[in-house]
Amino acid sequence: MSFARGDVVIALFPSADASASKPRPVLVIQSDIYNVKIRNLVVAAITSNLKHAGDPASLLIDVSTADGQASGLVSNSLVSCINLATIDDSLIAKKIGHLSQSLQSKVDACLKVALALF
Repeated sequence: MSFARGDVVIALFPSADASASKPRPVLVIQSDIYNVKIRNLVVAAITSNLKHAGDPASLLIDVSTADGQASGLVSNSLVSCINLATIDDSLIAKKIGHLSQSLQSKVDACLKVALALF
């Protein structure tokens, strides 16, 4: 399968302690140059737990907006730029949506905060 930066997909995402993985929505954040060169993808976890909505390293996706609906998510969710993983593309079950360029730019800002890329 081929994936693009900004795709929202359902994938087996590892827990932080690597003891288990569970299917969850994730955002492909890796450059398209590498998406076609290698089978590994760098992804950010997406969660419906909104308690960190004010954190500058998280992006709220509001599914009541056109951009939110294009994401394919069914409830308001956060892209967590502090919860990243590299996964093999075989761990992806399906693509459910794609982030608009506007939301991808906001994810870039969150990644800069999370990774101290000022």
